[in-house]
Amino acid sequence: VELWGGVAVVGVSVLVTWVLHLSGWGKPPGRRPAEQWGMRVRDLSAREGHPGCVGCRLAGRWPKEPVVVVPAEAPGRVPGVAEGSAEVAG
Repeated sequence: VELWGGVAVVGVSVLVTWVLHLSGWGKPPGRRPAEQWGMRVRDLSAREGHPGCVGCRLAGRWPKEPVVVVPAEAPGRVPGVAEGSAEVAG
């Protein structure tokens, strides 16, 4: 009985923390401007979602700026020429 009571308390606390975070009372990870350091300052960017935040992803909130990963060109490769090809870049 005591074990299940503890599990229930932990579950409720996780849900309450998540709701507070989504409503703007949980601070995003990383550095913030000095005017946002206070405990009574609400995070206005919570509605859009925080980049890399699991709680925001679970709520379906994605940041407006998509993260685009562009692979770097491998050194010595010629664009448009398949590897092992007999073509010579000139």
